[in-house]
Amino acid sequence: MSAIEEEPVNDGPTEVIQVLFALHAGFGAQELCGPLEVLSNALQKITEPGSKAFECTIAAPSPAVTSSSGLTIKADIDYKTAHDDLHYYDVLIIPGGPSVFTKLCSPSPSSSSNSDPPEPARLATAYATLQKSDPSKERTLLSIGTGSLILGNAGLLQGMAATTHPDYYTKFEILCKEAARKGELLEQTDVMEENYVVNNARFDLGADMDENPFVLTKRPDGRRKSVARKGSNAWKESVKRRESNARRAGLKLGGLRVITSGGVTSGLDASLYLVAAMVSHESAQEVSRVLQYSWNKGVTVEGIDV
Repeated sequence: MSAIEEEPVNDGPTEVIQVLFALHAGFGAQELCGPLEVLSNALQKITEPGSKAFECTIAAPSPAVTSSSGLTIKADIDYKTAHDDLHYYDVLIIPGGPSVFTKLCSPSPSSSSNSDPPEPARLATAYATLQKSDPSKERTLLSIGTGSLILGNAGLLQGMAATTHPDYYTKFEILCKEAARKGELLEQTDVMEENYVVNNARFDLGADMDENPFVLTKRPDGRRKSVARKGSNAWKESVKRRESNARRAGLKLGGLRVITSGGVTSGLDASLYLVAAMVSHESAQEVSRVLQYSWNKGVTVEGIDV
């Protein structure tokens, strides 16, 4: 039996993982609904329907926000509350949408260069700052589709690898280069043509590569070469490893796990990765079965080998 198949230590109930979706006007409906469906169906123990793994909260700039396709979603909290309670959340998800590049990443001629960036960029930046100030907690930032443009524009992807919707690869590269030029570190973003890309993973090194659920067996040609690596142990185990906590602090953004995905179905795949990384591979497989969806893998590019 490889390391990835070992049963986690049974030390009582596992705390529900708190997820915050940060919406904006014109978000992609399926970029919200797909990951929401995956996480809502995930269980800590697949034989126990009540063992819910994730609790999802929706933040928006107004009490209700409308998607690019006309779907109106009621927000659970506003952005002020989201900022106040940010320390409470283990995962922050930024859906994209067709309006992201023009409305969120391209400043208008009348905008001031010193003005605050729009939401959800400010929330994502605050989340990264929180991780850097407190690397003892394992946090994850996940973007869906063009949501990665929001992160790139905010300078959060400098020195990392990332992907986005295929229609925006070139725009994404230009945007990230501009962010690097303005940033303090001057580090470029490695834009990849991948399904999803994971930075700052917690790897579980199994003996048999064929049994490892996080290995990409067939990688499409990409803009950059990437090495398919392995995934994470269950979340409740990783947060207890002091040596991982110490090494996490030395990673970019304090070890914040940063996942960027391509279009709508890539968001499903990245969300299934998140279930496998934070709960179990078995749980992710069960969600995939329930949704009648074939999970396609992405790549991880950097992290802590444990």
